[in-house]
Amino acid sequence: MPERGVFTWNTMIKGYSRENSPQNGVSIYREMLNNNVQPDNYTFPFLLKGFTREVSLKLGKSMHAHVCKFGFELNEFVHHALIHVYCLCGQVDMARGVFDLSAKSDILIWNSMISGYNRSKQFRESRKLFYAMEEKQLQPTSVTLISVISALSQLKDLDTGNRVHQYVKDYKVQSSLVLDNAIVDLYASSGKMDVALGLFQSMKHKDVISWTTIVKGFVNIGQVDVARKYFDQMSKRDNISWTAMMDGYVKENRFKDVLMLFREMQAAKIRPDEFTMVSILTTCAHLGALELGEWIKIYIDKHKIKVDVHLGNAVIDMYFKCGNVEKALMMFTQMPCRDKFTWTAMIIGLASNGHEREALDMFFEMLRASETPDDVTYIGVLSACTHMGMVDEGKSFFANMASQHGIQPNVIHYGCLVDLLGRAGRLEGAYEVIKSMPVKPNSIVWGALLGACRIHKDVQMAEIAAQQLLQLEPGNGAVYVLLCNIYAACKKWDNLRETRRIMTDRGIKKTPGCSLIEMHGIVHEFVAGDQSHPQSKSIYSKLAELIGELKFSGYVPDTSEVSLDIGEDEKENSLNDTVRSWRLHLL
Repeated sequence: MPERGVFTWNTMIKGYSRENSPQNGVSIYREMLNNNVQPDNYTFPFLLKGFTREVSLKLGKSMHAHVCKFGFELNEFVHHALIHVYCLCGQVDMARGVFDLSAKSDILIWNSMISGYNRSKQFRESRKLFYAMEEKQLQPTSVTLISVISALSQLKDLDTGNRVHQYVKDYKVQSSLVLDNAIVDLYASSGKMDVALGLFQSMKHKDVISWTTIVKGFVNIGQVDVARKYFDQMSKRDNISWTAMMDGYVKENRFKDVLMLFREMQAAKIRPDEFTMVSILTTCAHLGALELGEWIKIYIDKHKIKVDVHLGNAVIDMYFKCGNVEKALMMFTQMPCRDKFTWTAMIIGLASNGHEREALDMFFEMLRASETPDDVTYIGVLSACTHMGMVDEGKSFFANMASQHGIQPNVIHYGCLVDLLGRAGRLEGAYEVIKSMPVKPNSIVWGALLGACRIHKDVQMAEIAAQQLLQLEPGNGAVYVLLCNIYAACKKWDNLRETRRIMTDRGIKKTPGCSLIEMHGIVHEFVAGDQSHPQSKSIYSKLAELIGELKFSGYVPDTSEVSLDIGEDEKENSLNDTVRSWRLHLL
C-alpha cells in the first residue's frame, strides 16, 4: 500500500489481536511509530485486548506509559483495556488504580475489574464492587452477574446471591445457559441442593456444565450415591465430570470405586487432566498402590500433563505413603515451584518413613526458604521428635509454634506432645499435660496416653485413660482390646476376664485388622482370619513357610499380649491366625 493511515494500522493490530498473536500486534505498533503515524483512541484498546499473560508481564507498564505519552490516559475504552492487562499479569492493585481514575460510567470497566478480583481470588472485593454498582444504579449485564455469582459461590453468600438472582427473575437481565449454570452452581456450592435441583430441572437447555454442577453439589454434601445417579444419566461427560465424581469417592474413602471409575474414563477415551491425576494419586497413596501410582506418573510425563504445585504435592504424597522415599525426594528436587504444602508433605513423609532426622532438617530448610509453616507442618515435626525420643527438642518446638509463628496448638498437637512424653516413659508428665490442656482432650489424646501405658505396662494409668476414652467412645472395641493386652502383659488375668465379660455383655466386638496389597494393578484386601480370597489356600501355605523360615533364623514370637493365660503353642497360633506383623531381625 503506497499510503497507510492510522485506520489501516489499527486494522492490522486488531486482526493480530483476534488471531491471538499479540507479539505481531506489538511489532505492527512499533512499525507504525517508526512510520511517524501516531495512535488514536482505537489503537490501544485493539492492541491491549489481545495481550496474553506473558506479554502483559513484559510490556504492560511500557504500554501504559505510551498511553500517557499520547494523551489517552482519560479515555474510558483505554482504561478498560489497561485493567484487562494488569489483571492478566496479577497486578490487581495497579488495575484498581486505573479503575479509580476512570469515570466508571461504562459497565465494561466494572466487569473487567470484578473479573480481575475473581482471578486474584479476592472475592470480597468483587462483592464490594457489585454493591458500589448498585449504589450508582448501574444496570448489570449477564457478564456482570456471572462474575459476581462466581465470587458469591466461593464466599457461600446466599443473601447477596438471592439479590443477584432477582435480576434474572425480574427480567432485568436476560437469562442464558451460562448464567443459569452459574446460578445453579451458587445454590449447589452453598449446600442448597433442593433449590439447585429445582432450577436445574426447570432449565430448557442443559449442557455438560449443568449436569456436572449437580454432580458436584451432591458430592459436596456427602450424597455420593445420588451424585452417581445423575452422573450415570449424563449423555455426554468431560474430564471435569469424571473428576468431580472421583473426588466424591475420594472424600468417602471409596478408593476402589475411584479406580473402577478411572478405568471407565479410559474406556470412554476421555483424557484426564492434572486435577484428575491428583484424585487418582490420592487414591494410590491411600491404597499403597505403588505400581498404579508409577503408571500414573509415567502417563503424566508421556502426555505432558501440566505438573503444577498441587499435582507435584500429590506425587510426593503418593510415593511417601507407598514407602518410596527416594522417588519422593527426586520429585521434590524437580519441582520448580513449591508451597508450604510441599514442604509439609516432605516433613511428614520423611518422619513417617523412619527418616526423622531428615524430616527436621527439611523443616529448618523450609524456614530458610522463608516459607511459613502451618499447624499440619508442626504435626510432622512433633512426630519426628517422638520417634527419635527427642523430648526436650519436641517440647521446644511445641512452645515455638505460638511464640514464633503465631500458631495456637490444637488438640492434635497436644496429642503429639502426650505421645512424645508417654513413649519416653514420662507418663505422669503426659497426664499433667492432658489435665492442663486449654481445650477438651479427645480420643486422640487419651489414645496416645493409653498406647504409652501399653509400652511401659502401667496398669493404673491405663485404666484412667481407658475410662476417659470409653466415656467419649463407648462402642470403641479397640480400647477394650488394648486394655486386655495391657492386663495380659502384666498377667492381670482377673482384670482381663472382667474386661472381656464387659465386652460380651455390651456386645463389643474387635474390629478385625485389614491390609491391602496391589498386584498387577489390582488391589487385594485381606481381613484377619478371613479365608475368602480365591488364592487363600496357597497364601496361608506360603505364610506357614515364611513363619518356618523366621523361626529357623532365630525369631521368637512375642506372645506376652495374647489375651488369655493359655499354652504357648495356642498363643502362637493365635498370633498366626490374626496374621500379625512379623519382624525379622538379621543378626
